[in-house]
Amino acid sequence: MEKDITSDSYRWFALAAVVMGTFMAILDTSIVNIGIPKMMAVFNVSLDSVQWVLTAYTLTLGAIVPLTGFLGEKFGNKKLYIFALISFTLGSFLCGMSWSNSAMIIFRVLQAIGGGMIMPVSMTIIFQMFEPKERGLAMGFWGIASMAAPAIGPTLGGFIIEKLDWRLIFYVNVPIGITAIILSTILLKEFPHKAPEKVDITGFIFSTVGIVSILYVLSENPIDWSDVQNPVILTIGIFNLIMFVINELTVSEPLLDLKVLKKLNFSFSLIALTLINMALMGGVYAIPLFLQRLKGYTAMQTGILMFPSAIVTGLMMPISGKVVDKINPKVIILPGLVLLGISSYQLAEIDLNTSRDMTNLLLILRGAGLGLSMMPLTTLGMNVLPQSLISQGSTLQNTFKQIAGSVSITMMTLSLTSKSDIYYYRLSEQVTPFNMQASVFFNQMQSKLTLNGISLTQSQVQAKSILMGLLKKQASVSAFDYILMLCALFVLIALISTLLIKIKHKVEIESVEN
Repeated sequence: MEKDITSDSYRWFALAAVVMGTFMAILDTSIVNIGIPKMMAVFNVSLDSVQWVLTAYTLTLGAIVPLTGFLGEKFGNKKLYIFALISFTLGSFLCGMSWSNSAMIIFRVLQAIGGGMIMPVSMTIIFQMFEPKERGLAMGFWGIASMAAPAIGPTLGGFIIEKLDWRLIFYVNVPIGITAIILSTILLKEFPHKAPEKVDITGFIFSTVGIVSILYVLSENPIDWSDVQNPVILTIGIFNLIMFVINELTVSEPLLDLKVLKKLNFSFSLIALTLINMALMGGVYAIPLFLQRLKGYTAMQTGILMFPSAIVTGLMMPISGKVVDKINPKVIILPGLVLLGISSYQLAEIDLNTSRDMTNLLLILRGAGLGLSMMPLTTLGMNVLPQSLISQGSTLQNTFKQIAGSVSITMMTLSLTSKSDIYYYRLSEQVTPFNMQASVFFNQMQSKLTLNGISLTQSQVQAKSILMGLLKKQASVSAFDYILMLCALFVLIALISTLLIKIKHKVEIESVEN
C-alpha cells in the first residue's frame, strides 16, 4: 500500500485533481465581483443588500478555515476534500439558480463552506503525498492555479457579463467541480489520521466569533468609524482572538495547535508569507483601480494588461519549485523578494505619463518576483513540520492569508481616501495669485475659453474648475503611489523575516520523517 501511495503515477495524477479544485475555488473569488452590478439590476436591490453576496462568503470562509485541520484529522483529508468539492459545486449550481438576493446569499454560504476547506486541505494532501525533496515542484504546479485563476477571472467574468448569461459566472464551476470530484474519488488515497478524542468547542466559538467579527468590519468599504457598532464589533473580535490563543495554548487537544509556532523557521516563513500576501492583495486592489479610474482603461483592457504578469508568475512557480528541491531555498527566495521589492518600488513611482509598455514591464517583473518567492517560502516553512503537524501548519497559513488579504485591502482603501484628501489640500494651498505657474495656467485656460465664445465670468469659473480637477487627479496619483509604496515596505519586512530563517537541511528532513 505504501509503495502504491508514493508511486509517481499516483502522485502526479492525484495532484491534477487537487490543482483543479484549487483553480475552481480561487476563480470564483475573482469572477463574482464582476457580476455585482448585474445582480443589483436583476434582483432589484441596493448596493448595500447585494454586497452581502460577497460579505457572507468572506465571513463563512473566515469561520471555516480554522476548522479544517481538526476536521482533516477526524475524518481524513480525502473525505474532507471531496466533501468540500461537493459543497462548493452544489453551492455554485444553486447560486446560478437563485431567484432572489436572499437565496443567493444562502447559497453563497454553502459555497463558502466548501471554498474555505479546499485551499488548506489541498495543501495538506500535497505535503502528505510528496516527500520533502519533491514538494517544491508539486507546490509550484499547485501555485499555477492560485495565480492563473485571479488573472483569468476578471477577464472571463467581463466577457460572460457582456456577451452571455450572467449566471454562467456560477455555472462555470459545475463541470470543473464534477470532474474534480470524480478524479479525487478515483485517484486520491486516504492517509493515516488520528481522530481527536475531544472536540475543542470553546476554541471553535472563540475563533469563529473573533475572525468573523474582524472580517465583518474589514469587509466594509470604506469603514464608517463614526458608527459605534464598528469599533465595538472590532473590539469583540480582537478580544475573542486573544481568548482563542490562550485557550489553544492551555487545552490538551486544541482546535488549532499553535505549538507549531515554536518551529522558528515555520514562524518566520509565516510572517514573510503574510506580508507578501498583503503586498499581493494591495497591488491587486490598487493597480486596476489606478488604470481604470485615472488612465481611463476599461475592465477588459486592464485585464489584458495584467494577464502577462500572471502568466510569468505561473511559469516561475514550478521552475522555482524544481530548483528549491535541489538547493538551498533562500538562493531562490531572496532574489525573488529583491525583484518583487524593486518592482513594487518602481510601480510606486508611476504617473499619468508612464507608458503602457513600462507599466507592463514592471508588472511582469513583479510577477516574476512573486513566482520565485511565494511557493518556495510556503514549502520551506512546511518542510520543517513533522507529518502529524502538516494539517495544522496548512490551516494556520491559510487562516493568516485570509485575514492578511482583508487587512491589506482595508489599509489600501483607508490610505487612498485619506492621502487623496491630504495631497489635494496641500496642492490647492499652492494655488494663489502669487504662484506664477498657477497664474499662467489659469490665464491661458481662461483665454482659450473666452475665444470659444464663453463670457468672462463663466470662463473664470470654468478655468478654476478645470484647475481644481487637475489638482484632484494629481492628488489621486500621489495617493496611489503612496499605497503602492506600502506594498514595497511589506516586501522589505518579508525580506528581513526570510533572512532570519536558518537552513539546517538534515535536521529538517529528520524532523519531517519523525
